[in-house]
Amino acid sequence: MVIRLEGKVALITGAARGLGESIARLFAKHGARVVIADILDDLGKSVCEDMGLEVASFIHCDVSVESNIENAVNATVDKYGKLDVMVNNAGILDQPKSSIIDNDASDFERVIKVNVAGTSL
Repeated sequence: MVIRLEGKVALITGAARGLGESIARLFAKHGARVVIADILDDLGKSVCEDMGLEVASFIHCDVSVESNIENAVNATVDKYGKLDVMVNNAGILDQPKSSIIDNDASDFERVIKVNVAGTSL
């Protein structure tokens, strides 16, 4: 197997489960050190422990809060001395409603803030 990411450092948002977790595991398999950034603290820490703390670390990060993203980037650079790859993977779904009338602007804004603005902050 070709080790494509040897010596690289990746920060991956939404990596405590699902697609983000799979990305983190694949990056580590290819030689990268990964920082799992997520709001699911227990799951994120568990994934890191399972992957091995020598290749994975966790930081709490809500991508809808710009200072959380800044903190995650700074913590990654402080720990590893650099940041080579950032995967903006975090995303959420709104709770299903039985009627369109039950939707309100704050729910919509929360989804947009994470899924659209969170990838560009």
